[in-house]
Amino acid sequence: MKHIFFRGLLTLLPIAVTIYILYSAVIILDNVLGGLIRFLLPSSLYFPGLGFLMTLLLIYLFGLLLNNFVTARLMTDLQNKLTEVPFIKAIYSPLRDLMNLFSKNGHKPMGSVVLVDMGESGAQALGLVTRENFSDLNFQELTQDKVAVYFPLSYGLGGFTFLISKTRIHPLDIPVEKAMKLAITGWVRSEDTDHGTGSSHNSR
Repeated sequence: MKHIFFRGLLTLLPIAVTIYILYSAVIILDNVLGGLIRFLLPSSLYFPGLGFLMTLLLIYLFGLLLNNFVTARLMTDLQNKLTEVPFIKAIYSPLRDLMNLFSKNGHKPMGSVVLVDMGESGAQALGLVTRENFSDLNFQELTQDKVAVYFPLSYGLGGFTFLISKTRIHPLDIPVEKAMKLAITGWVRSEDTDHGTGSSHNSR
């Protein structure tokens, strides 16, 4: 009976957590415009989820505007102005850089998955190269022949970023999504693990 219980738990728990996260995301998006819509529309016309649908529509329309040359140029000018305001720059610039890292249409997607040698023990850690050029900083001499590597935490959010010598990194030919999944789950093998991941274990 214990075996059956834990088998059911291990199957149901990921499904329940996934549904909860998706539900929470819908609620958050619904609240983005939900309050404004309830204020503007009669209560008889509002229904739960309308704010979520309007948020998705707004995001899509915004994307359409960015495909237009004139509006895209205006948005670029607006972004440049935002980065000139001290307080807003501290919030906006890191968020924009983070989105660009994962954007396939950005200036440079986060596409370099690497194994990093950790000291003399022979241990290695999976990381993502986030920066190779430090010319915009004032300490280039300290970053010479180094790259910035982000190490996600297993079974949690967040991670650490270190400057690593290029001689200690070994590129892996796997997608970023697969690397993030491996790192976050502690390299636990799942039923749907593709054959491409197996080659990364023997890359050395």
